[in-house]
Amino acid sequence: MPQRLTLTDIADQAGVSTATVSRVLNGKSNVADSTRRQVLAALDILGYERPESVHQTSRGLMGLIVPELSNPIFPLFAQQIEQLLAPSGHTPLLCTQTPGGISEDEYIEMLVDRGVSGIIFVSGRHADTGGDVTRYQRLRERGVPLVTINGNAPTIRVPGFTTDDRAAARVAVEHLISLGHRRIGLATGPLRMVPAQRKRAGYADAMRSGLPDQPLRILETLYTYEGGATAADRLVDEGCTGIICGSDIMALGAISGARSRGLRVPDDLSIIGYDDTALIPMTNPPLTTVRQPVAAICRAAVTTLMSMIGGEETPDAEMLFAPDLIVRGSTTPAPRSASAE
Repeated sequence: MPQRLTLTDIADQAGVSTATVSRVLNGKSNVADSTRRQVLAALDILGYERPESVHQTSRGLMGLIVPELSNPIFPLFAQQIEQLLAPSGHTPLLCTQTPGGISEDEYIEMLVDRGVSGIIFVSGRHADTGGDVTRYQRLRERGVPLVTINGNAPTIRVPGFTTDDRAAARVAVEHLISLGHRRIGLATGPLRMVPAQRKRAGYADAMRSGLPDQPLRILETLYTYEGGATAADRLVDEGCTGIICGSDIMALGAISGARSRGLRVPDDLSIIGYDDTALIPMTNPPLTTVRQPVAAICRAAVTTLMSMIGGEETPDAEMLFAPDLIVRGSTTPAPRSASAE
C-alpha cells in the first residue's frame, strides 16, 4: 500500500511548521499569502489533493493571449503570470495563437463576451508596426483594462512592459568584439515587429561604435529552429565568425546549421541566443544567451493591471527592463586568422 501523506511530509516540503500546514489546510486567515502559496505548492508537488477548505473563490476571469507554446519563453511568461494572479483570486483564461488558428481579434471578442476583468497580451499584434492597432483603443473605450508584454508599436497608448531589446543586442555585440570577432552577424525575426527593430538598432549602434569599418550583416528570418539554421548558413557565407540570434530556438538551429557545414561551435563559430529558458544551460555546447527578466516584467505587468482594475490611473507608457548576458560555452575567442583581419 502507498504510504499515507502526513502533515510532517507537507511541512518538510514547504519548509514550514506542521502548525502552519494545519492552519492552511483548515482555511485559517492568519497565514501570510506567501506562506500559504508555499504550502499549496507543496501539496501539488507531493500529489496531495487540495481540501475544499483551501479552494479560493474566483474574483473574476483574466484574459491571457500568447503566441504558440512551442517556444519555451511563452509558457514561462504564462506560468509567471498565472502564479502572480493566483493571490488575487483571478483565474487566467489562456488563449494561444497558432498559424491558421483562432486570431487575436476572435480571442478578444470571446474574452469580452465572458466578462473578463482585464487582458494581458504577450508578443501580440501590439508589437507589429504594420498592423491595425485600433483593436486596443476599442478595448480601452469599452472599459476593458489591458497591458502588453514585449513591445508596443509607436501608435499604441497602453501600459507596456518589455526587455530592452536594443540593449540586449548591444551587449551581445560587445561581448563578441571583446573576444576578437570582427565579422559579426545578426539573425532576427520579421523587421516589422518592434523587438526585431530594436535588436537591429542595438546591433547597429554597437557595430558602428566598436567596428566602424565593418559592414552590417543582418538577416531577417523566422523565430524558428529552421530560421536559425538558414540564417547561419547565409551569414557563414558572408564570413561571419560570430552570430547573434533573436531567440534561443533560432540559436539552436544556427548551431545545427553550422555543424551541417562541418563547423565547430564555438571553435569556428560563436553563437549567442536570446531568452534563456530552463533547458538552455543543458544544450551542447551550453548556450551563451541574453536573459529576459521574465519575473520582473510579469510582476510589473500584473501589478499595473490590478491597479487599473481597481480604478487607479496608470501611465500609458512602456517600461523597459535591463537584460543580462549569460556567458556559457557557445562563444569563445575568434579564430586567430579572423581576429587578425
